[in-house]
Amino acid sequence: MKLFSPILAGATISERLIACAGAFVAIALTAAAGLLFPAPSPLVVAPIGASAVLIFAVPTSPLAQPWPVIGGNVISACVGLCVAWAVPDITLAAALAVALAIAVMSVTRSLHPPGGAVALTAALGGSAVAKWGSLFPLIPVGLNSLALVALGVAFHALSRRSYPHRAARTELNKLPIGSAQPFSAADIDEALAQMGETFDIARDDLDRLLQYAEANAARRQARTS
Repeated sequence: MKLFSPILAGATISERLIACAGAFVAIALTAAAGLLFPAPSPLVVAPIGASAVLIFAVPTSPLAQPWPVIGGNVISACVGLCVAWAVPDITLAAALAVALAIAVMSVTRSLHPPGGAVALTAALGGSAVAKWGSLFPLIPVGLNSLALVALGVAFHALSRRSYPHRAARTELNKLPIGSAQPFSAADIDEALAQMGETFDIARDDLDRLLQYAEANAARRQARTS
């Protein structure tokens, strides 16, 4: 059964059910928003499904925030189109589109994994890309991304979750210097339950990170004592 246990720190069954409900509503309404425009082809592109996973399953992730979702998808679509126009070889164009999309998203601080799929979609072409042409980054990609983010903000507000994510300031009783005790795995699990959020890091990696921090603090204290 361990194979099917949550991978991300803080993940619970209830969190996953909420994510499923949010994604269902958001994708349905995002598709409906497309009806406001005369559509020569479907107005929902497949990579938006991947964006929905990030927004609703891991809303605390830096990769799921509004600017990476909107900016990353739109910028990647532009990159994919430019590569498709400049590089006639489809294999080279596909590889170059994804690589350049990662580079441009990194520079613009809009790294969003589904952006790679958007760039690949634009580079490979297809009916949607062919019919929308140079408008493809805006319609449907930009329209989908804006609608998804707006619905994510509304849904998480209703479910009392932070999106766009801001780390909440928690008032903790400060321990006197030198009185801090080493924490255990159970303490980390309890802290995750108290925060009630899913984080984009594996539970084992979080444990290891905090162990390093604890060891570094102990060494610093030893040097100053």
